[in-house]
Amino acid sequence: MPKMKTNSGAKKRFKITASGGIKRQKAGRSHILTSKSRKRKRHLRQDAMVHPADMNNVLHCLALR
Repeated sequence: MPKMKTNSGAKKRFKITASGGIKRQKAGRSHILTSKSRKRKRHLRQDAMVHPADMNNVLHCLALR
């Protein structure tokens, strides 16, 4: 059976941490920023972790599982 291809979009969006977690960017910071508060935009800059319920899907896209 051939190797499974990595999903190119997932490759650009997710990073695996040293402890095995998966880092992601928060959504909602690309447009219509004038109506969002300064605090909200500042918090959207921070990275977030992928929820454990979604880990298998992301790992599958990264061809790690």
